[in-house]
Amino acid sequence: MNVLLVDDEPLARDELAYLLQQNITVNTVFKAEGVKEALALLFAHHIDLVFLDISLNEENGFTLAKELHQLNTPPLVIFATAYDKYAVQAFDINAIDYVLKPFDQERINQALQKAKLALSTRLPQGPPSSPAPQKDNQFITLTNDERTVVIKTREILAATVENGELTIFTLDGKKYVSHETLVWLRSHLAAQHFIQVHRSAIVNIDNIRELQPWFNHTFILIMTNNQRIPVGRSYLKVLKTRLNM
Repeated sequence: MNVLLVDDEPLARDELAYLLQQNITVNTVFKAEGVKEALALLFAHHIDLVFLDISLNEENGFTLAKELHQLNTPPLVIFATAYDKYAVQAFDINAIDYVLKPFDQERINQALQKAKLALSTRLPQGPPSSPAPQKDNQFITLTNDERTVVIKTREILAATVENGELTIFTLDGKKYVSHETLVWLRSHLAAQHFIQVHRSAIVNIDNIRELQPWFNHTFILIMTNNQRIPVGRSYLKVLKTRLNM
């Protein structure tokens, strides 16, 4: 299985990653230090299981856990934390286990076995060589004031959120405003063509023209229509990987 571990403490991340890699059921371990980086990885890769800390700098692991339910196939969640007081709340959102720090191999193996059993009952059985096709919707629809607009997803250049409004920009220079969320839009787009680069922006990776340095060691994207979109620091690593940088 592919596992994502989310923890803002580098030593804790490395320790848990090591223990996970000792278990033969684990194929790949992805690591994130916060909610934004975790969401970027979840949209870019198929993740079966998330080991999630609760205290993430100024963020909260429950925020990410609730976002997962909006994905087409949400991963399983195991909370891995130093606090035992949130266990009831964790199971209220259907976490399959709750592992306390400091970690040890036996306890991690037990948690992984639970995940393996849960995945085997949830996913359809079939040969490993026949994975389910990736979702690639050809259209999305936006309804405002009793008017429904049909947009071809391959013609979406970028989308941004500001003041609670989602704006979608298309290759023909048009823009469409909606009260839908960025998470909703991302769930309808093919991950191989779109990437979240900021907490309030998604872009069509095929229409990125340049990645330029910006102020305070940040970066900005220049799209093929000359639109400029800032890149959030927590999204930069995944973006560079997608761009083979």
